[in-house]
Amino acid sequence: MRPIGSIFCLIAHHWHMTDSPRSTIRSRILGGETLIGAWTDMASPLATEITGRAGYDWLIADLEHGAGTEAELLPVLLAAEVSGAAVFVRPQSGERLRIGRALDMGAAGIMVPRLDTAAQAAEAVTFLRYPPDGVRGVALRTRGARLGTVGHGEVQTLNREIAGIIQIESPSAVREADAIAATDGVDVLFVGPADLSHSLGVPGQFADGTYLAALDSVVAACRRHGKAAGILLYDAAAFGPHLARGFRFLGVGSEGSFIAEGARAALDAARAAAAPAR
Repeated sequence: MRPIGSIFCLIAHHWHMTDSPRSTIRSRILGGETLIGAWTDMASPLATEITGRAGYDWLIADLEHGAGTEAELLPVLLAAEVSGAAVFVRPQSGERLRIGRALDMGAAGIMVPRLDTAAQAAEAVTFLRYPPDGVRGVALRTRGARLGTVGHGEVQTLNREIAGIIQIESPSAVREADAIAATDGVDVLFVGPADLSHSLGVPGQFADGTYLAALDSVVAACRRHGKAAGILLYDAAAFGPHLARGFRFLGVGSEGSFIAEGARAALDAARAAAAPAR
């Protein structure tokens, strides 16, 4: 019988060698695939696994607005990986240590919120990668570094796998979208519709010309530089038009929205069945 430590090493070696969603998601993004994902915002590993097993390409563990903190993050990441989805993390903010902690726990990439300039985006992507490509702290026994199975000479492999997602949520970020998309290490420019529409002075008016022009600017910048344009939508009727507009990294809701919609639909169906016939 093999000792437990030896079995663990075999599992870790297999994990390192296998083409997992974590190791392939960035190449899929840059390869031009249309990828569909969802927010995991309930801090529930079970809800995350259920969502991932529905077949999503990616999930985002939301520490900015979701129910969870770093204390609940690791079980959520494990559940997402079991489900077969690649999992990113949106930290509370874009500081080096917050990004580094999420990557060390095993995130496939980071969504950085609330950046307004290309200079800020360029700094943020340095936090994603080990030297000399970036300034991420080197700790090779973390989950993000494959639990010690990757040697010092192989860290460039890890650097190449990490996806960088920059949120576009302000007029300044829209104006600098071309420079942000041109930044090496930025793979997705991701529109936050609520924040962007509010900051443009047209809150929630997603058919407004000013807002739509901003979307087109982001998509055009991504096309020029071979990056993916992303957006989060909650209206199923909007999926097709946004895909047609050029978005190919599409978030189609969150665990919370799925529960709310399912609960309402079930209740409406039951009430309709219980209503007296007229």
